Amino acid sequence: MIARRHGWVALVLAVSAGAVALLRTTADPADLQAQIMDRMRTTLESADPAQHQHAGHGAQQAGTVICGVRSYGYEPADASSYDEVKTVYGFHLCGVAEPQRPWDVAVKLAGPVILDMTADPIGIQVVEATAEVKYADRLRQMFPPEYADLAAREALSDEEMASLRSRYDDAAGL
Repeated sequence: MIARRHGWVALVLAVSAGAVALLRTTADPADLQAQIMDRMRTTLESADPAQHQHAGHGAQQAGTVICGVRSYGYEPADASSYDEVKTVYGFHLCGVAEPQRPWDVAVKLAGPVILDMTADPIGIQVVEATAEVKYADRLRQMFPPEYADLAAREALSDEEMASLRSRYDDAAGL
């Protein structure tokens, strides 16, 4: 009888451990979105401003880059874990924090952004107009339609903007 009880306990433990392992490998959508946004922020903040590829917007400015981000979506859209995500479509607003320099006069880098998660380091592409292609047309060339529509009208959430400003002020010593 005791051996039988131990067998059931072992079976319950094995099934429980399997369930926990499965839960850890399959992120819920909110958790996956949070992981993606954290990685976007970390990638953009650790990149040299010139890597943001903004043409001439003070990209050589020295200071700490502080970013707010928004993810519009990712590919493949059915990814269930961070490791499956290949491309992220979103928005970034970054300020280059210099000592005692207020946000209102800081060098800023902003706009729709595409991150290539398969590159090492992660690839960063921003949408910019050219002499031949208007900004709106370039956005539609680079983004899938469902994300291009969002990128044309939505930027950071109020919460993300408040966090960005607070982190910027801390980095600038304000």
